[in-house]
Amino acid sequence: MQSSNPVLNRSSAFAPGQGQAYPGAAPYGQPGPYGQPGQGYGGPGMPPQQQYQSADSRPMTLDDVIVKTSITLGVVVVFAALAWWKVPTNLVTPAFLGGALVAFALAMVLSFSRKINPVLVMLYAAAEGVFLGIGSKFIANWVGDSGIVVQAVLATMVTAGMTLATYKYFAIKVTPRFTKMVIIATMGFAGVILINFIASLFGFNSGIGGFGPMGLLFAALGAGLAVFNLILDFDMIEQGVKHGAPQNEAWRAAFGLTVTLVWLYWNLLRILAILRGDN
Repeated sequence: MQSSNPVLNRSSAFAPGQGQAYPGAAPYGQPGPYGQPGQGYGGPGMPPQQQYQSADSRPMTLDDVIVKTSITLGVVVVFAALAWWKVPTNLVTPAFLGGALVAFALAMVLSFSRKINPVLVMLYAAAEGVFLGIGSKFIANWVGDSGIVVQAVLATMVTAGMTLATYKYFAIKVTPRFTKMVIIATMGFAGVILINFIASLFGFNSGIGGFGPMGLLFAALGAGLAVFNLILDFDMIEQGVKHGAPQNEAWRAAFGLTVTLVWLYWNLLRILAILRGDN
């Protein structure tokens, strides 16, 4: 099952049958020599423990995803703090735009890459952190209260937790139709934001990225789409663990979750700022 993120839908590396297999091995998610899902590592007749020992990478676990996501988000937070406190005033705009463009470019590369590169994931997290740090400081100054950043972080954590709980408690089934609808909506939304950004460079102001009613509407739409993308992310991870995706694919899951959580945070921060205004 494919997933998606605010940039574009992720690769099918977690889908059944996409594992890297040695000669004679069934790809993970496909029937093995004895009818069990193949792990993509050892040859026919090899027991699981021998398959893992002969592989360059054992199958990923949920713990792998949690650890690598924590590392990636940690890098985002560190660079956001550095950008908030250390970027000189005369470099704020170039750093903000540079962080956004570099993060977007790396996200595109990572999304199209068949083999995930942890170094690029860390570079993406660093660039995203610079963007978020400067952007968050700007919004905090506009509102007149830096506490709004803490509120947005807490709101992001609560929203993500409730989404995960809903996904597990109600055993939500991510169907191909649901996935397609979310991907199309996400790509359409991202396209509008990109076009609006380019138009703003030529002086056109549609209000989409502002703090008025139009900005509130699009921030709410963005937050809603982020929640749906989280559901796809959770399903992608669950399928990857279930079908024995290689351990290194945990970095892809970490990248995907980071993109979605950052997108959710940014839109929630904007919603809080718009609702509070400059009061």
